Amino acid sequence: MTRWIAYSVMRLGLFSVLLTILILLGLEWWVSALFATVMAFALSYIFLARQRDALAADVRARRKSKRTVDIDAESEDAAWDSQGNSESKP
Repeated sequence: MTRWIAYSVMRLGLFSVLLTILILLGLEWWVSALFATVMAFALSYIFLARQRDALAADVRARRKSKRTVDIDAESEDAAWDSQGNSESKP
């Protein structure tokens, strides 16, 4: 959970800094917000790759740990396919 918070705070901080700079340069607030959004996205994609990958790994691990294992799934699928029902499953 802390990786998610840290990554979000970094992205929000980057957006806030860019928004402040653009407003101080005299642009309208909505134009500044639009440009700050695009620039923050591009810069976070480039410079926050390590944090984004760590967050993705954390999410992947959480999803994997919450999966329930169905022991009979493979045998049921094989039985279903052997009956000629390979197009769709119920």
